[in-house]
Amino acid sequence: MGARRSGAILAFCVGMAGLASAQVNYHGDKGGMSVSAGAAGTGYYIQYGERKMTGISAFVDVDPRGHLGIEGEGRWIEFRQAADVHMETYSIGARYHFNIGRFQPYAKGLVGFGDFNFPYNLATGRYLVVTGGGGADYQFTSRIHIRVADVEYQDWPQFTFGNMTALSASVGLRVRIFR
Repeated sequence: MGARRSGAILAFCVGMAGLASAQVNYHGDKGGMSVSAGAAGTGYYIQYGERKMTGISAFVDVDPRGHLGIEGEGRWIEFRQAADVHMETYSIGARYHFNIGRFQPYAKGLVGFGDFNFPYNLATGRYLVVTGGGGADYQFTSRIHIRVADVEYQDWPQFTFGNMTALSASVGLRVRIFR
Protein backbone atom coordinates (compact mmCIF):
# COMPACT_ATOMS: atom_id res chain seq x y z
CA MET A 1 0.00 0.00 0.00
CA GLY A 2 2.88 2.43 0.82
CA ALA A 3 4.57 1.85 -2.55
CA ARG A 4 1.30 2.47 -4.43
CA ARG A 5 0.66 5.67 -2.49
CA SER A 6 4.22 6.94 -3.13
CA GLY A 7 3.91 6.06 -6.83
CA ALA A 8 0.56 7.86 -7.07
CA ILE A 9 1.94 10.97 -5.37
CA LEU A 10 5.00 10.94 -7.67
CA ALA A 11 2.79 10.53 -10.78
CA PHE A 12 0.53 13.37 -9.59
CA CYS A 13 3.51 15.71 -9.03
CA VAL A 14 5.03 14.91 -12.44
CA GLY A 15 1.65 15.47 -14.11
CA MET A 16 1.10 18.79 -12.34
CA ALA A 17 4.59 20.07 -13.25
CA GLY A 18 3.50 20.43 -16.86
CA LEU A 19 0.46 22.51 -15.82
CA ALA A 20 2.34 24.84 -13.47
CA SER A 21 3.26 28.28 -14.72
CA ALA A 22 5.93 30.65 -13.49
CA GLN A 23 6.73 34.31 -13.86
CA VAL A 24 10.24 35.31 -14.80
CA ASN A 25 11.74 38.53 -13.44
CA TYR A 26 13.01 41.00 -15.97
CA HIS A 27 16.78 41.41 -15.95
CA GLY A 28 16.55 44.82 -14.23
CA ASP A 29 14.43 43.40 -11.42
CA LYS A 30 16.79 40.62 -10.36
CA GLY A 31 17.99 40.66 -6.78
CA GLY A 32 21.60 40.85 -5.73
CA MET A 33 24.17 43.55 -5.48
CA SER A 34 27.65 44.54 -6.50
CA VAL A 35 30.43 45.72 -4.23
CA SER A 36 33.23 47.98 -5.46
CA ALA A 37 36.19 49.60 -3.75
CA GLY A 38 38.51 52.34 -4.87
CA ALA A 39 40.97 55.07 -4.10
CA ALA A 40 41.48 58.62 -5.35
CA GLY A 41 43.75 61.61 -5.12
CA THR A 42 41.97 64.63 -3.67
CA GLY A 43 42.43 68.38 -3.79
CA TYR A 44 40.78 70.40 -1.00
CA TYR A 45 39.89 74.01 -0.30
CA ILE A 46 39.29 74.46 3.43
CA GLN A 47 37.56 77.57 4.70
CA TYR A 48 39.69 77.56 7.89
CA GLY A 49 42.58 79.84 6.94
CA GLU A 50 41.55 79.56 3.28
CA ARG A 51 43.90 76.63 2.85
CA LYS A 52 44.46 74.55 -0.28
CA MET A 53 45.58 71.04 0.58
CA THR A 54 45.81 67.59 -1.00
CA GLY A 55 45.25 64.09 0.23
CA ILE A 56 43.96 60.64 -0.58
CA SER A 57 40.61 58.96 -0.19
CA ALA A 58 39.30 55.41 -0.14
CA PHE A 59 35.70 54.35 -0.68
CA VAL A 60 33.40 51.34 -0.87
CA ASP A 61 30.22 51.32 -2.96
CA VAL A 62 27.46 48.77 -2.33
CA ASP A 63 24.94 48.87 -5.15
CA PRO A 64 21.84 46.70 -5.52
CA ARG A 65 20.59 46.04 -9.04
CA GLY A 66 18.59 49.28 -8.87
CA HIS A 67 19.95 52.81 -8.87
CA LEU A 68 20.14 53.54 -5.12
CA GLY A 69 23.10 52.26 -3.14
CA ILE A 70 25.40 53.02 -0.21
CA GLU A 71 28.82 54.66 -0.17
CA GLY A 72 31.30 54.74 2.69
CA GLU A 73 34.46 56.78 2.42
CA GLY A 74 37.49 57.96 4.30
CA ARG A 75 39.56 61.01 3.36
CA TRP A 76 43.00 61.83 4.70
CA ILE A 77 43.99 65.42 3.89
CA GLU A 78 47.59 65.34 5.04
CA PHE A 79 49.68 66.89 2.25
CA ARG A 80 50.69 70.52 1.64
CA GLN A 81 50.27 71.24 5.32
CA ALA A 82 50.95 74.67 6.72
CA ALA A 83 51.61 74.88 10.46
CA ASP A 84 50.62 71.18 10.90
CA VAL A 85 46.96 71.80 9.95
CA HIS A 86 45.41 68.60 8.58
CA MET A 87 42.14 66.68 8.74
CA GLU A 88 40.50 63.31 8.18
CA THR A 89 36.85 62.56 7.46
CA TYR A 90 34.86 59.30 7.66
CA SER A 91 31.36 59.26 6.16
CA ILE A 92 28.60 56.95 4.98
CA GLY A 93 25.34 57.56 3.15
CA ALA A 94 23.15 57.12 0.08
CA ARG A 95 24.41 57.13 -3.50
CA TYR A 96 22.13 57.38 -6.56
CA HIS A 97 23.63 56.35 -9.91
CA PHE A 98 22.55 55.62 -13.47
CA ASN A 99 24.30 54.67 -16.71
CA ILE A 100 24.77 56.65 -19.91
CA GLY A 101 26.77 54.44 -22.24
CA ARG A 102 30.07 53.69 -20.50
CA PHE A 103 29.63 56.61 -18.06
CA GLN A 104 27.96 56.28 -14.67
CA PRO A 105 27.01 59.67 -13.20
CA TYR A 106 26.07 59.69 -9.51
CA ALA A 107 24.95 61.93 -6.68
CA LYS A 108 25.53 61.25 -3.00
CA GLY A 109 24.60 62.48 0.45
CA LEU A 110 26.84 61.40 3.34
CA VAL A 111 27.11 62.03 7.06
CA GLY A 112 29.95 61.22 9.42
CA PHE A 113 32.67 62.84 11.48
CA GLY A 114 35.88 64.73 10.85
CA ASP A 115 39.05 65.00 12.90
CA PHE A 116 40.77 68.38 12.65
CA ASN A 117 44.30 69.20 13.79
CA PHE A 118 44.77 72.89 14.62
CA PRO A 119 47.97 74.90 13.92
CA TYR A 120 51.20 73.78 15.57
CA ASN A 121 49.43 70.76 17.11
CA LEU A 122 47.94 72.99 19.82
CA ALA A 123 44.56 71.20 19.72
CA THR A 124 42.49 68.62 17.90
CA GLY A 125 38.76 68.22 17.56
CA ARG A 126 36.17 65.75 16.29
CA TYR A 127 33.15 67.26 14.54
CA LEU A 128 29.98 66.31 12.67
CA VAL A 129 30.46 66.46 8.88
CA VAL A 130 27.55 66.57 6.40
CA THR A 131 28.52 66.04 2.76
CA GLY A 132 26.76 66.46 -0.58
CA GLY A 133 28.41 65.62 -3.85
CA GLY A 134 28.48 63.81 -7.13
CA GLY A 135 30.60 62.78 -10.03
CA ALA A 136 31.03 60.29 -12.83
CA ASP A 137 32.81 56.99 -13.36
CA TYR A 138 33.93 55.66 -16.76
CA GLN A 139 33.75 51.89 -17.36
CA PHE A 140 37.23 50.94 -18.63
CA THR A 141 36.65 47.17 -18.41
CA SER A 142 33.84 45.10 -16.92
CA ARG A 143 35.53 45.32 -13.48
CA ILE A 144 37.59 48.52 -13.62
CA HIS A 145 36.07 52.01 -13.61
CA ILE A 146 37.97 55.28 -13.77
CA ARG A 147 36.60 57.87 -11.38
CA VAL A 148 36.72 60.78 -13.81
CA ALA A 149 35.45 63.31 -11.29
CA ASP A 150 34.15 63.33 -7.74
CA VAL A 151 33.19 66.69 -6.25
CA GLU A 152 32.08 67.22 -2.65
CA TYR A 153 30.85 70.09 -0.51
CA GLN A 154 31.41 69.43 3.19
CA ASP A 155 29.67 71.30 5.98
CA TRP A 156 31.16 71.19 9.49
CA PRO A 157 28.24 72.79 11.41
CA GLN A 158 29.67 72.35 14.92
CA PHE A 159 33.23 73.49 14.23
CA THR A 160 34.94 75.28 17.13
CA PHE A 161 34.97 78.73 15.53
CA GLY A 162 31.55 78.48 13.88
CA ASN A 163 30.36 76.71 10.78
CA MET A 164 33.22 75.64 8.45
CA THR A 165 32.96 74.40 4.87
CA ALA A 166 35.31 72.55 2.57
CA LEU A 167 35.26 71.82 -1.16
CA SER A 168 37.03 68.89 -2.78
CA ALA A 169 37.67 67.40 -6.21
CA SER A 170 39.02 63.89 -6.72
CA VAL A 171 40.06 61.50 -9.49
CA GLY A 172 40.81 57.83 -9.04
CA LEU A 173 40.00 54.21 -9.72
CA ARG A 174 37.11 51.94 -8.71
CA VAL A 175 37.30 48.13 -8.93
CA ARG A 176 34.27 45.84 -8.73
CA ILE A 177 35.02 43.12 -6.18
CA PHE A 178 31.98 40.95 -6.86
CA ARG A 179 28.54 41.05 -8.42
